[in-house]
Amino acid sequence: MVLVAGQYCPGVAHKCIDHHDEYDRAMERRERRRQAGEEVSVRMNESERCLRYAEPAVCVSKKRRPMRLCMDRYEWPNRKGELPPTLHTWHDAVAKCKGVGKRLCTADEFNFACEGEQMLPYPYGFARDASKCNIDRPYIKREKNPKRWDACQADPECKAEFDRLDQRVPAGSMPGCVSPFGVYDLTGNVNEWVTRPGEEPPHRSGLKGGWWGPVRCRCRPMTTFHPEEDWGYEAGFRCCADAQAAPAM
Repeated sequence: MVLVAGQYCPGVAHKCIDHHDEYDRAMERRERRRQAGEEVSVRMNESERCLRYAEPAVCVSKKRRPMRLCMDRYEWPNRKGELPPTLHTWHDAVAKCKGVGKRLCTADEFNFACEGEQMLPYPYGFARDASKCNIDRPYIKREKNPKRWDACQADPECKAEFDRLDQRVPAGSMPGCVSPFGVYDLTGNVNEWVTRPGEEPPHRSGLKGGWWGPVRCRCRPMTTFHPEEDWGYEAGFRCCADAQAAPAM
């Protein structure tokens, strides 16, 4: 595991200065709707796939807070060179981490491990780069809902559908996809389940980091509408653990 320690900023402001062309297309669609007399209640103010952010990021919280934890260097099962399994529920992830004496990471722990004290929007910096992480691959439309991991792997029809959708790469195989703390693949490859402290069932779950498709794949965003019992062909996880206190100086 990797030690993640330092001063974490709970609230960060990132300003996009180079939008993906999907932003312009979205703005055109909104304008056409407005001109047609349709109500447009929410205005998108930045692309989901921002190509570059202004430097530096700004901490908008009144103060930072100390954070110290251990995190798996790679996605479950934390072995370099292996394809991380998906099709896991949040409960599966919690149980598997507990089974090896660890726990599922929280959303804030994921943020800090990914962005570091610089509050990077991407683990490698301020500019989006599909050559560094497994992101922005063409979307493949799902034709069937795959079963959970073990059942799907044992079912030839389910496995064939999963294999058709699958665009994972082995854990740690993209050396540029590493955070300031040395954690790999925190954005892209597979979506990662995290815990949302203070939430009640079935909403204790969140998905962080994005996956291989053309999605946000940044450190801060989190998908929260999937309940704990959901699973998906892109949903995996990694584990965390409490770190020992720093020695007295």
